[in-house]
Amino acid sequence: MIVDAHHHVWSLARGDYGWLTPALAPIHRDFDLDDYARVAPPGMVSVLVQAAPTVAETQFLLDAARRSGGRARAVVGWVDLDADDAVDMLATLASDPLLRSVRPMLQDLADPEWILRPRVQSALAALPQLGLRFDALVKPPQLPALLKMLERNPALRVVIDHGAKPRIAEREWQPWADAIRQASTSPNVFCKLSGLATEAAPEWTSETLRPYVDHLFDCFGAGRVMWGSDWPVVELNGGFARWQRATDELLATRDAATRNAVRGGNARRFYDLARDVAQ
Repeated sequence: MIVDAHHHVWSLARGDYGWLTPALAPIHRDFDLDDYARVAPPGMVSVLVQAAPTVAETQFLLDAARRSGGRARAVVGWVDLDADDAVDMLATLASDPLLRSVRPMLQDLADPEWILRPRVQSALAALPQLGLRFDALVKPPQLPALLKMLERNPALRVVIDHGAKPRIAEREWQPWADAIRQASTSPNVFCKLSGLATEAAPEWTSETLRPYVDHLFDCFGAGRVMWGSDWPVVELNGGFARWQRATDELLATRDAATRNAVRGGNARRFYDLARDVAQ
């Protein structure tokens, strides 16, 4: 089973996608699972990931996954982890077996150390007890705080989205490379091979991305890297098919077991996609 570990759907009329403005013309429209089916290979299953900081959008994604006929196997939702009722809200949402992880939009928050706030820590501590994981949407400026959070929460299963978005267009390497290596020392931390094309210049090729991809493999190994399309955001700089071809080229020199793990096995294990969920 091939798994796309990271893609979105949205409806602009819902009105809570503050980042999604007309300036992002290629993706400033509605995208649903029928649109996704037109670009994804037959038989691919997926993880739906939040794109708005509201519980309402989490419910929207859970409803979409439930109607998908098994194509969308899990949802990464949003909860305000700094709210007084965060743990209660997490418990309520976790009663839906399709919810497997939560993702605050850390890259968009003014405070780079938001993840270290006391109430957030209380919510994070509750996640393993509720069977939930944590998706870390970070860029290099948020990595130092994320590293501290990982030290405080060794039992929390975490996946770093988009390889922490290195500044590929600027050919920046540090401090991203060292921080990623430090994050990888925790055996419960995984990383998504996704979103890298969007961080590159428009003329990117697989060779542009290769040093960053190789570093992720050097750090996390074949057993903790999972592929995601980041569709439809990937349409801003190359598109689904171009990113998929580049991934094939980047994985071509790795053995079949590695390719299978990255293309599905690791995501199935991290998000527990083998769990039966009534559709």
